[in-house]
Amino acid sequence: MAVFRWGHSWDAFHDLEREVDRLLQSVNMTFQGLRFSRQYPPVNLYELPEEYLIMAEVPGVRPEDLELTVAGGVLGMKGRCVEPEGTSEERFRRQERPRGVWQRSISIPDRVNVDNLSAEFTNGMLKIHLPKAEAAVPRQIPVAFGS
Repeated sequence: MAVFRWGHSWDAFHDLEREVDRLLQSVNMTFQGLRFSRQYPPVNLYELPEEYLIMAEVPGVRPEDLELTVAGGVLGMKGRCVEPEGTSEERFRRQERPRGVWQRSISIPDRVNVDNLSAEFTNGMLKIHLPKAEAAVPRQIPVAFGS
């Protein structure tokens, strides 16, 4: 996230600022006062009676630019945010939404039926349905009246 500067900055310092921003974005650490460490895309995970539901916010991503994989108990999400038409890096004054290629991995519970995973994408929201395996679905046990 570049700091907004009033007026015209010196070209050399502007280039240095842009390069430092790129470098710090690639480091997965929080520098107090400089960067907020947040994984992209932000996700919510819900446990429902029959499934786990992952909802991810991916604005500006087209469905054909999304790739979901599952292997070894890990759900992989990969995508690409395209840059808006008619903008160039020199025109940014503040940038908080990522652009370019991104990926994120999320551990999924062992109790998921990976053969029946499904996903849907609507209005920038990605919903991933992780159905629970039969052994994980709670079942009611009848209690008989004994004498």
